[in-house]
Amino acid sequence: MNLLTKFRGDSAALPPRAAGKAVALAFVGGFLAIAVIALLAQSLHVALVLGSFGASCVLVFGYPDVPFSQPRNVVLGHFFSTLIGLVFVHLCGPHWWSVALAVGSAIAVMMITRTVHPPAGSNPVIVFLMKPAWDFALLPTLAGAVILVLVALIFHNVTREARWPKYW
Repeated sequence: MNLLTKFRGDSAALPPRAAGKAVALAFVGGFLAIAVIALLAQSLHVALVLGSFGASCVLVFGYPDVPFSQPRNVVLGHFFSTLIGLVFVHLCGPHWWSVALAVGSAIAVMMITRTVHPPAGSNPVIVFLMKPAWDFALLPTLAGAVILVLVALIFHNVTREARWPKYW
């Protein structure tokens, strides 16, 4: 099979459309999580919001039962990826190759530690764009991820019959 033929894909059917209730719950959960994080940030005058948290809400509230959406993956995936970004930007400088190494390293570390959370893969890029101090790993990254998980913990266990999380 040649390369161009592969570009056509497998012609698989689209996945089924999500049920209305699932869509509504994902909307409300994502809204509440970001609202709580943003309100706390504004009230406490601290940085707590990362762009990647919006993508985390897609997984945590839209697909709460998949491994990528579990608390361990959300919190540690964000933390490890940010820390790796900080290490590379501070030790190597803000170069194209160091951000690439940081992203690749973040993916590898998340896979090795079983903490893969795809939205966290953008954290090294965020770090390279902002060039923050080391405390960025704690505020907003770790604190924001923990708050997101706490909102999800309450929300999912109030709105669903199934338990959340599947594992810690």
